[in-house]
Order: sequence, then structure tokens, then C-alpha cells
Amino acid sequence: MARGMINCGICAHNIEVEADCPDGQNVKLKISSDCPNYQKIAAELQEVDAFKELFQPLHLGQVYQAFAKHSPHPSCPGLSGMLKTVEVAAGLALAQTAGIEVK
Repeated sequence: MARGMINCGICAHNIEVEADCPDGQNVKLKISSDCPNYQKIAAELQEVDAFKELFQPLHLGQVYQAFAKHSPHPSCPGLSGMLKTVEVAAGLALAQTAGIEVK
């Protein structure tokens, strides 16, 4: 299982993503957030195919489609944080802290 904790920045919203992938491909998601947009995304995304999400153009993925439908902020780091958590859960990357620092 992988767990992503995403701090979205100036909006002060947080997203927690728990991703479990027992078969190495199909990732079960549990998304929790105080952001009303991500609450809608969480309701739509309960399971994704890691290979489809990570090895096709971004705009074709289920995670991106839900993000585009429900989030009015294209620069929100939640999208990349969710995809990174899926990647780690599926064993396609090692867990490592990532971040964006804007000054």
C-alpha cells in the first residue's frame, strides 16, 4: 500500500490518498480531502488501472478526466500527487518525498 499526503498550497486544502494494489495493476483508491472539489473526485475514483493511468497520454487517464471535470484549478498539485501514489502502489516507482516550492 502507498499513502500520499498532498498539501495544495495557498488554498490550505489537503488531500490524503491511500492506494492498494494487490495484483500489481489495479489500484484501489481511498481519497480524503477537505477540498469540495476533491470530495467529488473521491466519489468518482475508487479504482484505476495503473498501466492505463501511467503509460498513455495524460489527458486520456481516468484520474485526469476526474480532475478536469471537478477541479477549477489546473495548477493544483493534487493531480500529480495522486498519480505518483498510484505509481508507487503498483510497484512502478519507489516511495520518495516529492515537492514543489514556489518563492
